[in-house]
Amino acid sequence: MLYIFDWDGTLSNSEAKIIYCMQRAAESIGVVPCSDHDVRNIIGLGLPEAIKTLHPNVSVDEITVMQKSYSTHFLESDHLGVELFDGVLSTLKKIKEAGFMVAVATGKSRRGLDRMLENLDLTDFFHGSRCADETASKPNPLMLHELLNEFNVDVNNAVMVGDTEWDMAMAQKIDMPRIAVTYGAHTKERLLGFEPNLCVDHFADILTWKFAE
Repeated sequence: MLYIFDWDGTLSNSEAKIIYCMQRAAESIGVVPCSDHDVRNIIGLGLPEAIKTLHPNVSVDEITVMQKSYSTHFLESDHLGVELFDGVLSTLKKIKEAGFMVAVATGKSRRGLDRMLENLDLTDFFHGSRCADETASKPNPLMLHELLNEFNVDVNNAVMVGDTEWDMAMAQKIDMPRIAVTYGAHTKERLLGFEPNLCVDHFADILTWKFAE
């Protein structure tokens, strides 16, 4: 049995940092930064896809500049801090203690995720992970297929846990069970449109999930 977790907005309270860095990236090419609301909407996508969604008229070269600027500001903005949401670590430990595997499927880059795991002393905690720069970005379900293949798990013996419609959509595309958390980037109303099997307001409530016999 495999739990697959989104990172930003599901496990990690990183919204403010993402918004700040994306707005500074826009300034790096002289375009008007998008609103907090608009940036919040793209959390979960891979960085190139997020930039294209927010700024559809920018050139390929400008996207490259924005990506570099975003990454630089992310590394330099530790004053904003990134912490796990309340109850995340204790709940994840209970899931592992019960014998389940845990993995991450994220729109972050590999470099970004590894840095977060190191900062939180979780480098060896998860059994596996997929990042947007090493596979297809959400909502393409490729990263889910890859994790299922890696652990030789049937889709019905896995569950995707996320806070955005991108998480719900990619799981829905392959009929993977999915749990929506309502405290992240996207509203509960948006998440319910993708018919999650469980919708929770607090991370610890995912412990009520039961895999089909």
